[in-house]
Amino acid sequence: MVKITRRTALGITGGALGVGACATPSPLEPGSAAPTHPGTVAFSHGVASGDPLTDRVILWTRITPTDEWSGPIPVSYAIFLDDEAGTLHASGTAQATPGADYTVKIDAAGLSPATAYRYQFTVATPAGDVTSPRGRTRTTAAAGDTTPVRFAVVSCSNWPFGFFNVYRDIGQRADLDAVIHLGDYFYEYGIDGYGAEAGQALGRLHTPPTETVTLADYRTRHAQYKTDPDLQAAHAAAPWLCTWDDHESTNNSYRTGAQNHNPEENEGAWSDRKQVAVQAYLEWMPVRDPSRGAFRESIYRSFDFGDVASVHCLETRLTGRSDEISWFTEFAGKTPEEIPATAMATLERAADPSRTMLGGEQEQWLADGLAASTAASKSWQVLANQTVMARVIPPNFQQALTAEQIAAVDSPFVEPLVAFSQMGLPWNLDAWDGFPAARERLYASAAAAGARLVTLTGDTHTAWANNLHDRSGALRGVEFGCTSVTSPGLGDTLPVEDLGQQFERVNEDVAYHDPFGSGYTLVTLGADTVDAAFIKVSTITEPDFETSESARFTTTRTQSGLTPLSRT
Repeated sequence: MVKITRRTALGITGGALGVGACATPSPLEPGSAAPTHPGTVAFSHGVASGDPLTDRVILWTRITPTDEWSGPIPVSYAIFLDDEAGTLHASGTAQATPGADYTVKIDAAGLSPATAYRYQFTVATPAGDVTSPRGRTRTTAAAGDTTPVRFAVVSCSNWPFGFFNVYRDIGQRADLDAVIHLGDYFYEYGIDGYGAEAGQALGRLHTPPTETVTLADYRTRHAQYKTDPDLQAAHAAAPWLCTWDDHESTNNSYRTGAQNHNPEENEGAWSDRKQVAVQAYLEWMPVRDPSRGAFRESIYRSFDFGDVASVHCLETRLTGRSDEISWFTEFAGKTPEEIPATAMATLERAADPSRTMLGGEQEQWLADGLAASTAASKSWQVLANQTVMARVIPPNFQQALTAEQIAAVDSPFVEPLVAFSQMGLPWNLDAWDGFPAARERLYASAAAAGARLVTLTGDTHTAWANNLHDRSGALRGVEFGCTSVTSPGLGDTLPVEDLGQQFERVNEDVAYHDPFGSGYTLVTLGADTVDAAFIKVSTITEPDFETSESARFTTTRTQSGLTPLSRT
């Protein structure tokens, strides 16, 4: 395959760094519409909604000019009650502009709590009205409401690795209050990068063909993913609460850099790349823009669902994360005799209290949010969190696997993994295990607030049900880690049947681990219980699939906290 990279093909091109804010809607009388647009258009990327509150929600679409038009495009929108008659509730106008890549975000206010609505966009043209698909959204419940809420929790959708069957199943559900997306909504690699071989086999190649570096690149990649009909269906089914992880910018990103950012290879300054990645994300995702004066990457925010739960969406990459520490980097070039001392020194660096995952400002925001939630008598304090919070070490694969099993695995990753696993070290320093002091501060904030933490986690492409213990051994919360939409997990690299059970046996925090398959977590929160069902799709390499439930866990609210997870 010909190697095509951004740096060799195009170099770096400039782009505007400003981010267009949510459109301010203009109210209309029922039946009125925006002015006629003289060109031709299409709604090629569907519709979406997100960031629901009791009285408002973000409505999103993108209008694609299908001619040479380069000016603004007037658009009207309508909101209907989700009743049999489809009663018109409100309407308004906005403009799609090239400065926001012709995306439109409406912060639609004047809605009622805990109410389902339908919505649609329209552009009037000389050939007639062009209308978008209709989407369904829902506002959150007001204080005092204890009706259970249900989330589909999802992460890690990599276009070349397979079909978005997970999104299709979510899109067919009518019982969701929201979809929570925990990041890696897309991947930044070119067609010669991660997933290249799978993409060639399935005919699912990334656009642009190069790694995403410029604003045009990131916009194009967002646009490609949103052409997928299954992703469009999931967006149209319910409002989304979204936060990014690393691949929306680039692999293993942190505040001042990233593993996959290479200025020496013509990728420019990290600050520029970070800002254009954020700009494209805010344009193309149904999220409320950060408040005026805040850093554009500060998308951490909270949502209350009646008296049942507060959901705190964290930002753990671009605002406060300290520099990356990687075992692979630390051990590179070391002799066997040097490894033990290197490991100890690395753990000491990771444990430095000055290291942060969230940054001081967000840590305080979260501590205040947990306290406010419990003071308002919300049953559960939910974290929409990117990387695994539990303490995790790998099993000793040298003892757990036979020589035949090791030899049967065709991966250069396995030999160093087997060697590393014998050391009993936390294996993923990109997760909270690489920030143990910051994790203890979070647990201390939860304890001080009397919070009942329910942590929702993505990133690993595998399923987890974890009991979260602080350094003293006290139970501070539970964690549900979702599998991926398509990205491969450890079970794809190391297909050992009891791999998950091996992790469970050696980790106090881990009640359940499933390193196989793709799917999502269906989380139902009631006033007194949380129920998490792990939903799997049978395949991602064929468009036809079946779903199944691989496991289910619950925790129950107690006077002083919550119970350890119980499998049901």
